Amino acid sequence: MELSKGANTPIPTSLLAVVISWRSDHMVDAHALLLGSDGSVRGDRDLVFYNAPRHISQAVTLDQDPDPGTARLSVSLPRTEAEVDRIVVSGSLEDATFPDLHGLTLTVFAVDGPVAVFALDDAESVSAMMFGEFYRRDGGWRFRAVGQGWASGMAGLVTEFGIQVDEGPAAGRPVAPPAHRGSDRDKSSSRAPAEEPADRPGRPSAGIADLRTAVLDRPAGAGGGPDATEDSHRPANPIPVSRDTPDRTAVLPNGATRTPSGAHPGNAHYRLDETSTTAAPAAPWDRFTDPQPTRQLAGTVSLHRSAPTEQVRLPAPPDPARADWYRDPEDPVRLRWWDGERWTADRRPVTRPHAHECERCGARRRRRVFGGHQPCSSCAVETEEFLIHWHTRAARVLTSAGPRGPEWEELWASLRYQRIDAAAARAALEPAALQYVERRVAFAFADGQISAEEYDDVEYAITDLGLSGPLIDELRSRMGRGRALSRLREGDLPAIATPDLHLDAEELVYLDIAATHIRELARGPKHTDGRLIVSTKKLRFVGAGAGVELPWSRIVSVAAEHDAVVVAATSARGGAIFAVADPQYLAAALEGALRIAKRLVLAPGQRDSRSISQEVKAEVWQRDGGRCVECGDSHYLEFDHVIPLSRGGATSAANLQILCRGCNRTKGANI
Repeated sequence: MELSKGANTPIPTSLLAVVISWRSDHMVDAHALLLGSDGSVRGDRDLVFYNAPRHISQAVTLDQDPDPGTARLSVSLPRTEAEVDRIVVSGSLEDATFPDLHGLTLTVFAVDGPVAVFALDDAESVSAMMFGEFYRRDGGWRFRAVGQGWASGMAGLVTEFGIQVDEGPAAGRPVAPPAHRGSDRDKSSSRAPAEEPADRPGRPSAGIADLRTAVLDRPAGAGGGPDATEDSHRPANPIPVSRDTPDRTAVLPNGATRTPSGAHPGNAHYRLDETSTTAAPAAPWDRFTDPQPTRQLAGTVSLHRSAPTEQVRLPAPPDPARADWYRDPEDPVRLRWWDGERWTADRRPVTRPHAHECERCGARRRRRVFGGHQPCSSCAVETEEFLIHWHTRAARVLTSAGPRGPEWEELWASLRYQRIDAAAARAALEPAALQYVERRVAFAFADGQISAEEYDDVEYAITDLGLSGPLIDELRSRMGRGRALSRLREGDLPAIATPDLHLDAEELVYLDIAATHIRELARGPKHTDGRLIVSTKKLRFVGAGAGVELPWSRIVSVAAEHDAVVVAATSARGGAIFAVADPQYLAAALEGALRIAKRLVLAPGQRDSRSISQEVKAEVWQRDGGRCVECGDSHYLEFDHVIPLSRGGATSAANLQILCRGCNRTKGANI
């Protein structure tokens, strides 16, 4: 759905991909802020950006290596904490403004494609912008297109939502007042704009950041009634913001303690001791109607990019081409992720292969009443959620590039990273995989010739996708026979021993089978049973009271028709017709013998006319929907000439159709 500025749309509560795209040499830094019901962050951990690319809840992750001209955020709404009311999606530029970009577009992708598209055609001359936001509504989630800019850059944008920046400048103000603050259900709780006059009773002229500081830093017992002077609104004893140290606890003016919490790259964190939290009295200009606990200020955030540190060169794992979890060279009791080229910072503990513990996360599993153990519920939910999106992407890659190439390898590497069993992924992909193999087999048989590459591709796909069953066995058997016949046509013929035959010098026998010679007489066809012998020099038929010899130099064509093989020759009788048990095999052997004897392909013009290009195959497959045009079946499909080649039909998309094997045999050489 295409959105205009200020419009909103419902979105599925699932894993989403937010892609910002543009046409320019500039680079857009994407970031996100997770806000509470008051419209501000709970701490500096709620800012996801280049120095902190992953939120602690895994709800938002920044792609640090996106495609050129794009920035990407992964948003998992099911993992979003209940305290988070909104997720703001924003971006910033260095040494440029957004009008310098062309085609700036934000697209929200779900499992079945894009669900929201916001084109920012009229971007203002700003270096930071709030593109849009996800917010809760009636038990679900919606996305709103915003397009609000900040001339003071990323520092001004993040300060607006409660982040303190250590670069010095005060919080920037937006170029124009935003059309909304908060969700649709809480528009009355928006902050006062800074443009209000200072002489308005009870509401001093202060920016949003100043108001927040005044409320949070006010010492306990400060007056806030209607008669309070302007001086009473300013903090009497501002809280000094200092970096955490492991052995120091700061004491706030109201008696609360501030102790260091877990560190985050480039940030310092503080937390308020729950036992000493006090309430600040409300002021008439405060938008909170009820007394609220004193809110702890987050530590200052550095927006300077973290300088890359020189890493110690560690030995590569045993299989360096495979991205997977391996023993950490620096800590052998843990596993570390190798991405196929280098070690990453991602580590996890080694899980013990024990029946009582989950193989994926190591958590204790509950026992079943009648024996065994219950599956890990949390891992089951995470696996199901991941496989839904993985299956869509895998089916798309399978249709386009097939089960090879870097994209395909990345898909399976992502499974290994999530520690998901490959068998579960193959089971989810089985319908799409089976359709892909069916398509490859139909394409291979389109021109009646199965090359070694086509045969190997089908075998590789079946093995790599883990397919099995009666249908796969039938497809394999069909491909095996097709490849065997193709090898015969190419001249790869066996040599057999025939001690009861008198052969010429250096003559080898390729084939010796039972056959019936059919002669068309005036009173009707005459059938003579005997032996058909294919050698390096001639074609012989030996029967009771009759015999035929055709040197290869006189034979001009061979064709299999129904249960017989028709041989056309320049001899006086014009060739012969032989009925055999397997006419396709005999025709292929005769073509191979001709190839060897004449050093050329039999009937080059006819063979070339049967060749169908991949483009024509794909066009016919797409037009007919990959199903038989007669019965609608999707198995054992073949390409058929509507007007047969024997009647002058062309090998073109207009004269080709898809039929299943049964319908193709029923049609035969008819129109």
